[in-house]
Amino acid sequence: MIKESNKRKLGAKVEQLVSEYLNTHGFTILEMNYRCKQGEIDIIAKDQEYYVFIEVKYRNNTKYGTPQEAVGSAKQRRICNAAQYYLYSHRLSEATPVRFDVAAVLENKITYYKNAFEFII
Repeated sequence: MIKESNKRKLGAKVEQLVSEYLNTHGFTILEMNYRCKQGEIDIIAKDQEYYVFIEVKYRNNTKYGTPQEAVGSAKQRRICNAAQYYLYSHRLSEATPVRFDVAAVLENKITYYKNAFEFII
């Protein structure tokens, strides 16, 4: 189990754990904790030709549900808005292949969901 009393430090540890997981699975990390007025994206990476926008969710137990259940439609919409801004600000075409993934971390076990949700505008 990941131990940390400060939520921000805990989040950073979990995101670092996920970025190491992604690196070992062939992803190239482009940005971490990308923020703009449209929202925030935990990790932006490249997986072959795809720009992948990754939401990281952590739970130390399932008392309040699983980590992936915490990525509801409102959160998905904010991620998509931030992703759209990222693509625009980096002058990437609307035809750029994108994917939205979720890294669900329960205690210290990562379950990775590719194509966890569709692009919502």
